[in-house]
Amino acid sequence: MQVSLLQCRSSRDVAANLGFIESQLEILPREAGELQLVVLPECSLLFGGHESQQLAWAGDGQDSELKQALSALAKRFDVYMVAGTIPARSGDGRVYSRSFLFDNQGDTLGQYDKLHLFDVDVSDGTRHYRESETFCPGDHISVIDTPFGRLGLSVCYDLRFPDLYRAMRLAGAELIAVPSAFTKVTGQAHWQVLLQARAIETQCYMLAAAQWGQHNEGSRETWGQSMIVDPWGQILAQMAEGTGWVQARLDRDAQSDIRRRMPVMGHNRFEAPQLKR
Repeated sequence: MQVSLLQCRSSRDVAANLGFIESQLEILPREAGELQLVVLPECSLLFGGHESQQLAWAGDGQDSELKQALSALAKRFDVYMVAGTIPARSGDGRVYSRSFLFDNQGDTLGQYDKLHLFDVDVSDGTRHYRESETFCPGDHISVIDTPFGRLGLSVCYDLRFPDLYRAMRLAGAELIAVPSAFTKVTGQAHWQVLLQARAIETQCYMLAAAQWGQHNEGSRETWGQSMIVDPWGQILAQMAEGTGWVQARLDRDAQSDIRRRMPVMGHNRFEAPQLKR
């Protein structure tokens, strides 16, 4: 079973972004008949722009045009897909940053709304990021049964909050997707070490599909470095720059051996994390 992460340089042009994803799926390196899990980056169909554009494309999240388009691609190309994130109406004038998991028939297996919102000051061209002005935080974790193992869903800034990842591991996660759009500044400083730390702590595979490069006439710049990290913290595959596929095959037996030899979940003397309400 193969995992494939797509590194994108998305813009405000939904049709162009969708066309790029479609073109990459058409050339996806794969063996005939092999199950395939594809992970798209955060905001892969709509990146940046004014909040009104997010609202315009949001729909109700269940049968929105963006969801239908990605579901159709999963079915057409016979892949399981963590569909990055798309906007979904929250009911308070904002939107959720929602990640759907589709099976290879395009059916929805589960969804997750980004819990932690990026309200941060960064020393780059944008300087002030205030996701909470547009987005509403989610209220649940999501760990879903798949043929690849129990898959946990997270998004970008979530990566800085280890309690979420411990909660997913306690819920049975064996691999965790991290669709992301890390800024170049924060990514250069922390992206790789955070991914390796979360992999080592949870003994899970980390599937981190990222945005890369300059977006929207240079108003945003993201770090890239999409990577697959194994439960021992080793980087199995990565793409520093550019767009395209990052691929690896998961060794479930090796993961079981790591967990058996170092049973950290059983040794942990702290109470299980609880999500604030």
